[in-house]
Amino acid sequence: MSPPPNFVRGYPQPATIPAIARTRVRAAVRRPARLTPEETAGRGLILRLASLLLQYPDSELTAARPELATVVKALPTTPAAQHLARFTDWFATQDREALERHYVEMFDLRRKSSLYLTYYLHGDTRRRGMALLTLNHRYRAAGWDTDGGELPDHLPVVLEFAALAGPGGGEAPLRQHRRGLELIHRALTDSPYRHVLAALLTLLPPPTEADRAAVDQLVAEGPPNEEVGLDPYGTYGDGEFAPPGTFVPPTPALPTRVPSAPTSRTEGPR
Repeated sequence: MSPPPNFVRGYPQPATIPAIARTRVRAAVRRPARLTPEETAGRGLILRLASLLLQYPDSELTAARPELATVVKALPTTPAAQHLARFTDWFATQDREALERHYVEMFDLRRKSSLYLTYYLHGDTRRRGMALLTLNHRYRAAGWDTDGGELPDHLPVVLEFAALAGPGGGEAPLRQHRRGLELIHRALTDSPYRHVLAALLTLLPPPTEADRAAVDQLVAEGPPNEEVGLDPYGTYGDGEFAPPGTFVPPTPALPTRVPSAPTSRTEGPR
């Protein structure tokens, strides 16, 4: 049963409190608690590890697997660290070519687990371009310049910024895109990468009923769309957005890099 509208995490808010005050109380409750310097550093390390582990498993990343596993095992025991340990246990034992194929299948060939966060909030609409521009401005205002190799909403990029800029403004894009992160986590039920998303979600405020309802709607309908006369939701198989009666096979994209293994990688929704 849902709590009454003036109930905030166990603390009832009297109806006599003005609406604006109740709104501010709820906003304060959802902000991350004040952390010690040690807690902030530990949180940043979790975010940086998640950023690395969600990148394409090229030769450099796979060569670093023993070091990454050692760092994860040395983390203080927290739910996030336990999730990352489950992932690195699997990651360390896989053949590199198998890892590349799995990554491409999970993140490049399924729109419901694409790592481009603004897609879930804005879909194929003009608002997505503005959201990308806003993210770039946020990065520059914090004195951080990305290398331009990925869009600013690519989850590893967002995680790296959060690790560098800290729990307040640095993690704001993650909180804004919490629903998209929840959807990615749901879509990865058949992949060990779900543990990396689970670790990330433990650092964010718990979902509200509105969050859960919005994710359910995303699962059923897909993100917004304003491309009149086009069918942007082509499908590659399970886990894909494809409104009934509107399936059009997508045109294969060019590889984003030339891998050393026989697997060719294509990008998700841009």
